[in-house]
Amino acid sequence: MPRPRRPEDLVAPLIETIAPRAKSLIITVYGDAILPHGGSAWLGSLIDLMAHFGLSERIVRTSVFRLCKDDWLTNTQIGRRSFYRVTESGHERFAAAERRIYAPLVRGWDRGWHLLLVAPNALDVETREKLRRELVWQGFGAAANNVFAHPNCDEAAMHRLLAELGIADKVVHMKATHDRASGYGPLRELVRGFWDVDQLERDYAGFLDRFRPVWQALDSTDSPDPRLCCVLRTLMIHDFRRILLRDPMLPPDLLPPDWPGQESRMLTRNIYRLVRQPAESFLMSALTTANGPLPEAQPAFNARFGGLLDGEPDNIRELPQRGAVG
Repeated sequence: MPRPRRPEDLVAPLIETIAPRAKSLIITVYGDAILPHGGSAWLGSLIDLMAHFGLSERIVRTSVFRLCKDDWLTNTQIGRRSFYRVTESGHERFAAAERRIYAPLVRGWDRGWHLLLVAPNALDVETREKLRRELVWQGFGAAANNVFAHPNCDEAAMHRLLAELGIADKVVHMKATHDRASGYGPLRELVRGFWDVDQLERDYAGFLDRFRPVWQALDSTDSPDPRLCCVLRTLMIHDFRRILLRDPMLPPDLLPPDWPGQESRMLTRNIYRLVRQPAESFLMSALTTANGPLPEAQPAFNARFGGLLDGEPDNIRELPQRGAVG
């Protein structure tokens, strides 16, 4: 069996393969690392942190400016230093994403469905397209031109979207329950018309191929470098997030056997637990706030993935296999 590669050998290939866009990667850093520590950071320290991902000062400044225009961040000037914190709207969007990204391994399903119905002429073309695009990012599938479906949606995020678009009074939200008398076979075929399940499966398989070597490298290292732990954690969450936010989180009954999405979540959870302490140590030394060093993470941070302080999972010393559950 070949020896695991060193963690430091994996960073450059991962950055090249994932090819993260600066603005999106900064969103990942704020959501995964800065928000649990208060949600604010000095721009200079953020620039230094993003340099570890190959991003220049100019691109970081430009991306942060655009995130302010998009109401993710807001700027506070203290002397000659600029501090950027998450806005109220940003908090809501991060919270919706966090509920999906850091969810426990096992999620229940009551056979319920959320249906959104839009009258054919209720929306102009631009609003209809924006609604469709945002609903897809929330995991909804297009059951028809004017009907969107989801088996387990985030209702708060969905209602906030309708309110932000000013169309809450033009979209009908209904709930339905699957009748199991016909079995799951016809429903499995139906959902393949709503979502590109095959592409999601390929995306998750690619994620496993990219991050199994990370697990092997970190697990074979007695004292992994804190900086590398932070960079690898960020790249992992960024890659996982990009796939997950297109995933409707279909119940196992509606998915192919050996669905790699569950395996990907387990691998992500195990790596996250493994690098938690050194990555957090590096972040708190690298980032600065208006009040000094980054404060300790809020208690909710340790509830990610069902609990980061529950001790090692039984399979933490084994590579996840297809079809395994944590």
